[in-house]
Amino acid sequence: MVFTSHIFVFYFLPLLLLVYFNLPHRGRNLFLALISYLFYGWWNPYFMLLMCASTLINYGAGRVISVPSAGPGRRLAALIVAVIANLGLLGFFKYFMLFTNGINALLAIRGFDLLPVLSVTLPIGISFYTFQAMSYTIDVYRGEARPARSLIDFACFVSLFPQLIAGPIIRYHTVAEQLIYREHTAPRFASGVGLFIVGFAKKVLLANIMGEIADAVFGAAQPSPIDAWFGVLAYAFQIYFDFSAYSNMAIGLGRMIGFEFPRNFNAPYLADSITEFWRRWHVSLSTFLRDYLYIPLGGNRKGPVRTYFNLATVMVFGGLWHGANWTFVAWGVAHGVLLIFERWMGKESIYRSLPRPLRVVVTFVLVLLTWVLFRADSLPAAGAFYAAMFGLANHGGVSSTLLAGEIHSVQYALVMFVCLVLTIQPVQAFDWAGRPHRPAVALLLLLMFVVSLLILSTQTFNPFLYFQF
Repeated sequence: MVFTSHIFVFYFLPLLLLVYFNLPHRGRNLFLALISYLFYGWWNPYFMLLMCASTLINYGAGRVISVPSAGPGRRLAALIVAVIANLGLLGFFKYFMLFTNGINALLAIRGFDLLPVLSVTLPIGISFYTFQAMSYTIDVYRGEARPARSLIDFACFVSLFPQLIAGPIIRYHTVAEQLIYREHTAPRFASGVGLFIVGFAKKVLLANIMGEIADAVFGAAQPSPIDAWFGVLAYAFQIYFDFSAYSNMAIGLGRMIGFEFPRNFNAPYLADSITEFWRRWHVSLSTFLRDYLYIPLGGNRKGPVRTYFNLATVMVFGGLWHGANWTFVAWGVAHGVLLIFERWMGKESIYRSLPRPLRVVVTFVLVLLTWVLFRADSLPAAGAFYAAMFGLANHGGVSSTLLAGEIHSVQYALVMFVCLVLTIQPVQAFDWAGRPHRPAVALLLLLMFVVSLLILSTQTFNPFLYFQF
């Protein structure tokens, strides 16, 4: 079930709110856990078993670790078992096919018989809730979080439907008190509705339309340089408004039921360096990788060479987290190289002497170039697309003309211009949408919601990109 669907908007959400606010406080976490499992199992009921297993493993490990009489060895053993189990589940369902195909490629070179390839269905959102559940066990072990008071509370935390599928990744200690008691007020509920509407509009009116352009260009055999740049620009806006839309809706839905989730985006296309970009883009993942990988590896405390190695390792893992494809690894490597170069330059970009507006433009172009790796189906396809962007490929006349007729229109140009304005203007939608008590804001939100619902009824293209991660 997706947020931008009539089933969710007209049936699931109203029924959830009606039941939730008529339950006593002690029953609300159980209800949220059950309704979240229903939400998750809408795609495939068997996926619920995997999430349940992850919940039980991490809750059990947390209980063992928190026992006062447990010695250091027993606590460490519980942590290791939980981490291996989490990474094992994630590794099998997400990377087994990549690993098997890699082994077969080596066997084919040597002339050996190939291994049978088992087709594994990727459970939706597994990277998000696995990292979230695992962070609980690690934080309990470190003493940074108290153990959950009950399995129901912990199951509610892991399965909480607003951010279950595509984040933001929530650390247990940030919502521990809210699981016990959370305040429900009309202003908070209204701000949640405002954020949900903004996210809903971003997805339907911007991300989906940009996705149509990106799919057409990346699916073309021989795009011209202009078409290629137009396509990757569309993808940059698609992935931004797709993911920021989900984050807005997730935070908004959380506020409706009394939770406050951390902000996941902060105008990333206004960054004036790659280092700053990663402080603004997918903040919850950046923070997770910093706290659970970069710092444990030594961070920047063991000299420059070790720092560069740690940055490269983190970005490679960040790329792999997004998907089992060498294109994601290459994307992570590209960002790792850029981060290392900026660190070598003293945490400053090579273009630091330029005025800030120009630094922002250069950074955006660098991010744009790396998005090609993120979007391409394979490394050869990415190479061909780069060749098209820089005029190194013979794009041909017929294919280019057909593609131009498909993607170049007044509607697409207008939507792309709106995307550009919204990504660079200083006042973010997250800030003003949370103040729907103002009559002008409330009227604008209502208009956006009505228009979005009308447009949604005409769309057949409505994927959330981060669901695949």
